[in-house]
Amino acid sequence: MALDKYNKKRDFDKTPEPAGGKKAGATELRFVVQRHQASTLHYDFRLEMEGVLKSWAVPKGPSLDPEDKRLAMMVEDHPYSYRTFEGDIPEGNYGAGHVDIWDEGTYTAAGAKNKAAAEKELLQGLAEGSISFVLQGNKLQGEFALVKMKGRQKDAWLLIKKRDEFAQEGYDSEEHLSKAVTGKKTAVAAKPKATATPAATAEKETEKKSKKDTVKSKPADKAK
Repeated sequence: MALDKYNKKRDFDKTPEPAGGKKAGATELRFVVQRHQASTLHYDFRLEMEGVLKSWAVPKGPSLDPEDKRLAMMVEDHPYSYRTFEGDIPEGNYGAGHVDIWDEGTYTAAGAKNKAAAEKELLQGLAEGSISFVLQGNKLQGEFALVKMKGRQKDAWLLIKKRDEFAQEGYDSEEHLSKAVTGKKTAVAAKPKATATPAATAEKETEKKSKKDTVKSKPADKAK
């Protein structure tokens, strides 16, 4: 089952995270980006497909700058109900730390005429290692691509902003926080280190090979 891995990693008597199951959105596909202050700060980028949230951990956060090719580590599917989750995952639990919704909205496959066509195209692209999609969020807008890396860790992808009217040079997701999140940064940072997540592990391994966030390996399919 799609959520078996997610459920096995969590004790729902000890974490407020939703167990949930598959549930399709109404008429449009949904996305969410959650800022996750775990052992290492990262952003969780989630796209609705097949009634669950396909998920990637993005250590540096998403960017509107087409020059930024953000490492995105694909992780286990999350339940659709995770789309609205915010709060604290207690220490000792997988992914312990604070979670805030950084951005959310709807999305579709680039050029798709309806939800069914979009989902079919997205799932095919996911299997092939390259998907293009258009976000309609409060912060993230316009066309993006997720491209699976070749010759690296099997779950390593790149999140890339396409060049369009929504592109912004020098974009930093940490400079676009809500006031509530900004006020929590110092308090959360002072907490003891929590259970390591795939994003934290992946970031450390990547930094050993390169000091830059732009990964030099060629993608399996070049984003246009």
